[in-house]
Amino acid sequence: MRAEPKPLAALDDDTGIAVTRSAAGVVLIPKQGATGAGFVMLPGARVEPEAYAAKLRGLADAGVVVVIPSVTLNFALFDTRSFSDLTQVADAAGATEVQRWYVGGHSLGGVRACQLVADDRSSGRDAIAGLVLLGSYCAADISSTDAKVLSLGGSRDGLSTPAKIQAARHLLPDSATLVEIRGADHASFGDYGEQPGDKAATASDRKVASTLTQQVLVLMQG
Repeated sequence: MRAEPKPLAALDDDTGIAVTRSAAGVVLIPKQGATGAGFVMLPGARVEPEAYAAKLRGLADAGVVVVIPSVTLNFALFDTRSFSDLTQVADAAGATEVQRWYVGGHSLGGVRACQLVADDRSSGRDAIAGLVLLGSYCAADISSTDAKVLSLGGSRDGLSTPAKIQAARHLLPDSATLVEIRGADHASFGDYGEQPGDKAATASDRKVASTLTQQVLVLMQG
């Protein structure tokens, strides 16, 4: 599922961030005001990385380095790279000043992101400060970890439905924050058009992007 051209064009007009595209993925680098935070975002199944760039633009504008890696066969669950391998996409783009990393993912990308947190904590590395789930939920149990977790869902998501997100709530720490964006559907977290099985969104792209930015920044500042 390809990125829509209009959101990408708006991203290119943002003079406050540098956008790097390569076979390894997309990196958004703040030109000034970097906070030391970095966010690795794993795409949903069959969705190209560029489709998430515009929705994550607000984080880069706020000083967060954003990495949207290309994943194996466009399917994050097939990608067996370690988290440190994924952050090297930022290093290759020149974003070497990140001091604390967060990981997130949309749909099945979120399932893989959760597994990365579980692996990180079980190994004792503690290299991942927090997890962001976008229209997604965990399959791995991280309920006993100290990871900061934010789950953003849509009230009109026909795939990762509110009921499915709640059913997997026990796999998250008690401190996890769950936010339901009224009117958002599954595809609202990217810019790639409609998705089979989804419901029609009533929330605007601006509302979803704004809520995403605000909630993730609260997680990072907490």
